[in-house]
Amino acid sequence: MPQDFYSKLETILKQDPRFVDQEEDLLKNNVIDSAYKADKKLVELLLSQKGFKSKFFSKIKDVLVFNINDFVVYIQDKNFLADSYTKYRNKIGLNIDGKFLNERKEVALVWPFKDCVLEGGMTKEDEKRKEIFFNEILAQDEIDKLLTPKVLTNWKRYSQKGEEKVKDLKRDDSGTIRENLIIKGNNLLALHSLKQQFQNKIKLIYIDPPYNTGNDSFGYNDNFNHSTWLTFMKNRLEVARELLREDGVIFVHCDSNEQAYLKTLMDEIFDRDNFIDVITVVNNPRGRDYGGIANMHEFINVYSKTSNYTLFDLTDENKEFPYKDKKGGFEIRELRNRNIKFNDKNRPNLFYAFYLNPKNKDENGFYEISLNKKKGWVEVLPAKSQGIQTVWRWGKEKSEKNLNINICGKAMKENGRYQIVEKYREKTRMARSVWWDKEVNSERGTLHLKSLFNGKIFNNPKPEETLKRIIEMSTNDERDIILDFFAGSGTSGATAMKMRRQFILCEQMDYVAKVTVERLKKVIGKQVKKSGKLLEEIDYDDGGISKEVNWKGGGDFVYCELMKYNELFVDRIKKAKDIKELLRIWEEMKAKSFLNYNVDIKKFDETIDEFKKLPFAKQQRTLFDLLNKNQLYINLSEIEDKEFKVGEEDKKMNMKFYG
Repeated sequence: MPQDFYSKLETILKQDPRFVDQEEDLLKNNVIDSAYKADKKLVELLLSQKGFKSKFFSKIKDVLVFNINDFVVYIQDKNFLADSYTKYRNKIGLNIDGKFLNERKEVALVWPFKDCVLEGGMTKEDEKRKEIFFNEILAQDEIDKLLTPKVLTNWKRYSQKGEEKVKDLKRDDSGTIRENLIIKGNNLLALHSLKQQFQNKIKLIYIDPPYNTGNDSFGYNDNFNHSTWLTFMKNRLEVARELLREDGVIFVHCDSNEQAYLKTLMDEIFDRDNFIDVITVVNNPRGRDYGGIANMHEFINVYSKTSNYTLFDLTDENKEFPYKDKKGGFEIRELRNRNIKFNDKNRPNLFYAFYLNPKNKDENGFYEISLNKKKGWVEVLPAKSQGIQTVWRWGKEKSEKNLNINICGKAMKENGRYQIVEKYREKTRMARSVWWDKEVNSERGTLHLKSLFNGKIFNNPKPEETLKRIIEMSTNDERDIILDFFAGSGTSGATAMKMRRQFILCEQMDYVAKVTVERLKKVIGKQVKKSGKLLEEIDYDDGGISKEVNWKGGGDFVYCELMKYNELFVDRIKKAKDIKELLRIWEEMKAKSFLNYNVDIKKFDETIDEFKKLPFAKQQRTLFDLLNKNQLYINLSEIEDKEFKVGEEDKKMNMKFYG
């Protein structure tokens, strides 16, 4: 195709601002997406030029038909828009054509990049301007060591004594690490580093990820915004599921922007049978008067790792639920409560017999039961209601696990008939799917954090009251471990500490030192001598849920970081101010970094004048793309490699952490 045809097409397409980026380059994927939608404005642009009309349209019975596939193939051709930047990348070995399938933007059950990994994925929390963004999507065949455990460094312990070196890690009799942890670094890689020690050990995962609103910290500069967000979430949720205990549960906060997509994604990862509910959190009762409808709420998606998981709400307003057996301290509920007409096709796993031992009754009046028939035992079948056969609410597998613990046999006083019931200690009422009270009001979290730091330092922190409610619903043991890998301001860690639960926080943003760590230090507290007092007192965070749970300070936590390697160069490239600084970084990259195998260093140096002519943002992008993403952080397997210069103290602590 003649070059002037390419340039004319580029010129006409650039008339639509949707197809142009901040550097006046054509956004191919936006054009392709509009073509698949048969976008009216795009069609009008193409019809405005005779050459394009004959090239991309066919006449069928006096009707012009847009040949979408022909147009898309043409736009995707490597010769179209082979500008100086593209040509330069190709020269030095960074061929960007054909690396990934160019997919459509719509997301259903399958989405672009589903089998890829999105490394990184967040920008500064308060960043509003459009900027070049360095995290990228990697195909599976490019991933070698990316997801292996990383070396951890900069170990610190914080307690009321202040900051001190970490010399050892507390473990219980089973070998599980019993430390509150904050890990700084890419959360995808941090999660994979946690797998070795915490797989199948996490009771509760709560995350409040970026909502992908365009104004939040998910700043991925990509035309497939929904798709990259889903890839970003998918990679992290998959490994998160591996960390959950079999009786574990996950709560994922979001808003309406991605709710439908997130629900579909979580159905796939956690299985639709393990979906518990979507909690609607009315966090702004007054609403926000912009857009089509004043927004008042957010969502929390709740899934268990295994099916038939039940959550209970222990908020004060629910503690007077009437169904209590005061003698035994149990709530009694019949297990046979589904009025479903039985046949062997619709509920076969819910229709079966229990067998009850009438000679073995405990002090609370509960009889021993089994699913196996035994001599002298009584058969108990689901009852009939108005002639309709009911079925059990639990399947055989779950009943087997709960026999004589949470389900039991009981004899009705009226006629001695036996029945099967559920029993719950201290648990009262099932959680409600809509939370509409002062405890979930978004202003509570903001005001609490402002009081701690004497001013606003973080956008939209969740209130501790919301986290308390979630922790009460899903944990009942101080040994239960809570994980939050989008730690943000540290609300989940602060709440967990006050409720005497173990927590693990992961955060990759630099504010972790000034916000997350400092907040947890305030929760622990420190000794101070207040004006007019003779003795020192503990100064601690007494806001949030502190009074409700009688928190008086105390505890400790351990902080560490993923040890950077190529990521150090990424940081420097991002902060560079001019071409001179980038060239200095390039010289160091040649000597010390791991570059992609296909990079032609000699060709880069020979064509340095072409590199200097590129826009500064694309110079940054080029240097970033030269780096091997498998070596952003130092892999644990390379801890003894002298090239990485891992210190002896770090080596000892990594041995203690990874065992």
